[in-house]
Amino acid sequence: MTLRVAVITISDRSYQREREDISGPVICNRIHQLGWHTCYTTIIPDELETIKNTLISCIEKENPDIILTTGGTGFAPRDVTPEATLAVIEKEAPGLAEVMRSQSLKITPYAMLSRAVAGIRGQTLIINLPGSPKAAVENLEAVQTVLPHAVELLRDDPKAQNHTFTRQS
Repeated sequence: MTLRVAVITISDRSYQREREDISGPVICNRIHQLGWHTCYTTIIPDELETIKNTLISCIEKENPDIILTTGGTGFAPRDVTPEATLAVIEKEAPGLAEVMRSQSLKITPYAMLSRAVAGIRGQTLIINLPGSPKAAVENLEAVQTVLPHAVELLRDDPKAQNHTFTRQS
């Protein structure tokens, strides 16, 4: 299944061109390695209303299967990506964020400081990834295997009923 994925980098410094956006392109590269399609990319500042409006606009104009945000998930005063995402989604998908944190904790204790969330608006899945390029890819890799099935379920695709999951040893 070829997924349509939007990537939104949330960073004041990258938006102001004080620092190159590395996370967005790294995530796009991983998306392409998976055989998925990047349908939209942008860089926006750490502003609650801007993030909310960008998420909604992206869904309405681009109709992506998944929106991956990168940045703004930590403890810094301007880190408001989770709050913006929670204001936009209709349903939470806490298992995705739990798995990302769990897998990251195997690499660094700082993973427990992540406030990333995931959820659904309409038929689009929104997932917050960290701003660090390495951590963003690691978090995406933690959930990537279930994303095609998640999208099938969101699209009410009859193929979704054909999937069976077997316990991994």
